[in-house]
Amino acid sequence: MFTGIVEEMARVVQIEKHQNNITLTLTTALAPSFNVDQSVSHNGCCLTVVHVNPSTSEYQVTAIHETIVKTNLADWKLGDLVNLERSMQHNGRLDGHIVQGHVDTVGICNAIEDQEGSWKFTFTYEGDQLTVEKGSITVNGVSLTVVDARPNQFSVCIIPYTYEHTTFHQLALGDRVNLEFDIIGKYVQQYMKAYENR
Repeated sequence: MFTGIVEEMARVVQIEKHQNNITLTLTTALAPSFNVDQSVSHNGCCLTVVHVNPSTSEYQVTAIHETIVKTNLADWKLGDLVNLERSMQHNGRLDGHIVQGHVDTVGICNAIEDQEGSWKFTFTYEGDQLTVEKGSITVNGVSLTVVDARPNQFSVCIIPYTYEHTTFHQLALGDRVNLEFDIIGKYVQQYMKAYENR
């Protein structure tokens, strides 16, 4: 369980393919605090730490085929930055919203507007998931508030701190991002579908 509040960024330093899986080696100042078997959100995708080298601040995670096809992980390249968040501590504040680290779909960045002090990003996606204005959405692991909501499209506004301390500063038109929709909205949507099919 996560909150969507990014703690740090990691840099991809090695990518190894093993059959249908990918093992990623990343480096970050947080690595020495990681344990093997720990769940860490990477651009909103929950991955398990499988190896840690505290002396080099490097660690490894493995993504299986199911994860690769449902996220933007296959787009990652050597040198890319990735948003990181360790799992939520239940004795702390929930500063973002409830995030599972289970990516629902991949969206496309189709507009970036510099608003002289903030940035407005617009994303499109396929599927029947819904967004609600002033509701929550997770983009590459970042908990954000929806500004504009339309079918298969939404916008978010990014403050300077978030822009600088997450991968939003390197996001470009056409880039694919991981999307996790609000869990409460997903339950309501499933309930309504079941009710309509009665």
